[in-house]
Amino acid sequence: MLGTVGLVDVRRLAAVDMYGSAGSRLRRRLILAEFVVGAAGGIALGLLVAFRGTSVGRRLIGAWIVGIGINYVALAVHAASLSRRGVLDAELAGVDVWRELRRYSYLQFWIVVPLLMAVLSVRHVRRR
Repeated sequence: MLGTVGLVDVRRLAAVDMYGSAGSRLRRRLILAEFVVGAAGGIALGLLVAFRGTSVGRRLIGAWIVGIGINYVALAVHAASLSRRGVLDAELAGVDVWRELRRYSYLQFWIVVPLLMAVLSVRHVRRR
């Protein structure tokens, strides 16, 4: 199962999610907003839970939520860079979007692994 993680290209995940089935401008904006709200809200909620928690379990849950929020930061950064005119279309040129939608619908569940998307994103950027 861990081999699947190496197949997650965070930039492609953001691109496919932004494009969806039709590539509408409204969808692109909504997905970007979702990523930004997920990042800010996840980090804020996680910090609130962690610092208001008195038990170790509650603090761990808060840290887990912060880690998921950081995953959304990585997605938001990619979505913002893909929002410039023509960049999303260039990213998906020659790609079977329907196939990628099916594939990334499953792979997006890796977002709940704290910091995973952020680490994969940094690793991908360093390789380029």
